[in-house]
Amino acid sequence: MTSTFTPYRSPLKPAREGFGRLLRAEWSKFWTVRVWVLALVVAAAVTVAISQLAASGSVDDSNEHPVTVGPDGTRVNDSFHYVHRSLPADGAVTVRVSDLKGGGGRNPEPWAKAGLLVKASTKAGSPYAALMLTPDHGVRLQWNFTHDKAGSAASGTAPHWLRMTRSGTRLTGYESSDGAHWTKVGSVTLPELPNTAQAGLFVASPLHSNLRRSFGGTSETAGGATARATFDHLALSGATATGSAAWTSTDVGAPDPNAPDTPQSGPARAEPGTTTVSATGVYTLTGQGDIAPDETGGDIVQMSFQGVFVAVLFMVALGALFITTEYKRGMIRTTFTATPRRVRVLTAKALVIGGVTFAISLPATAIAFVLAHSTMRSHGFAPPAYPDLSLLDSPALRAVVGSAALLSLVAVLALALGAILRNSAGAITAVVVLVILPQILAFALPLPVAHWLLRATPAAAFAVQQGRTYYPQVPHNCLPESGCYPMAPWNGFAVLCAYVAVALALAAWRLRRRDV
Repeated sequence: MTSTFTPYRSPLKPAREGFGRLLRAEWSKFWTVRVWVLALVVAAAVTVAISQLAASGSVDDSNEHPVTVGPDGTRVNDSFHYVHRSLPADGAVTVRVSDLKGGGGRNPEPWAKAGLLVKASTKAGSPYAALMLTPDHGVRLQWNFTHDKAGSAASGTAPHWLRMTRSGTRLTGYESSDGAHWTKVGSVTLPELPNTAQAGLFVASPLHSNLRRSFGGTSETAGGATARATFDHLALSGATATGSAAWTSTDVGAPDPNAPDTPQSGPARAEPGTTTVSATGVYTLTGQGDIAPDETGGDIVQMSFQGVFVAVLFMVALGALFITTEYKRGMIRTTFTATPRRVRVLTAKALVIGGVTFAISLPATAIAFVLAHSTMRSHGFAPPAYPDLSLLDSPALRAVVGSAALLSLVAVLALALGAILRNSAGAITAVVVLVILPQILAFALPLPVAHWLLRATPAAAFAVQQGRTYYPQVPHNCLPESGCYPMAPWNGFAVLCAYVAVALALAAWRLRRRDV
């Protein structure tokens, strides 16, 4: 007689469905605690309300004064001394920069510049390309204010030869140490360049800045700095086609002498430059000013998210309480009995608290930006001095999503520290010290220490709110109180991600190694 056995089938659902039930269970725990839900709603309201309140208190008068904008609408400085002639669609200009010094016996500014420049016109803000020698940054090819490319010469030691050729709208820069062997620096295309452009020599020197910072506060002063450049072996080909035989000296960006006197905003206009020409054809130019983006205005993107800083406190409390409450009431034993694989419990809790806080924070940060940006526009933060951003523009969209993700990750960080410390007060305090305290201390500590704090702690993630681009060719002091962070937006956000990953790994290790 042969017996027939029925294969055993477990009544349990597959593991993946089991994790789904675990997620639903953790979601139910959160949703049924009304205080937590209320705190989440209050956090969203605080994000919007405080951001709107901060925007209402911000006023800017930049548009009441002349504002110079570049070809792409960026607010720029375009003020320098220029000796130029007309250049048709094809031609070249060559010169040797034999000396570059600062005025008044002072060393030249690191980004003082002297060299060759081809410009659509002498109107401030018009398209250009410049090949220049700088004291601390060597030979550079810069164009249309925001673009910069380094040459092979690492130092700005004169004498040094420069050459720029034009073929239609394409400009190519070359450099040489001896005038015989040339190295290509780069080529640029300027579609806006007219058939007849201006080409010649220029000199400029950014403002000299003095920064004093102590526990009592920060003071920053800036004053005019002058550069003096000497040029020889000047040669221009192609200019005869326009009939222009004389060199013209112009202070680009100088105030119109026929215009009524009006106060200026931002950096002061450069003082008039000078040009002298020796009998042997040596040109000596002196001048002030800069050819670069203007970074003196406020960061209207970062200014739209002041409420996020306060909302962090609510998210920290929610993240910590989501796990420490179970330890305090002894419910964690029941949780681990139902799900012995403790890491899965931690994962489910992290997904729930992270998902819930992100889902609430995202619309809150979006509404905060739209309302705050609209308010600031009515208070003077409007074109042409400031861009009119929509929610879907790259800087704004990154800041909105990044701020929501920041709040979510802070909650997960608090959850992980709660699992490690098993104490609400300890976990909340630890996250506040890591995320909030560095922001506060950065306003008072010496700038190198402040920058270190904003690189080494999770507070670096607030860099994701920056909407302004900081260009390396523009000298500036990155002040935390001005909304400037020493790291790029996503790099700073990655620091917070690293802290969260390490905290979760330590929490998982502790849950495995220690009994309840």
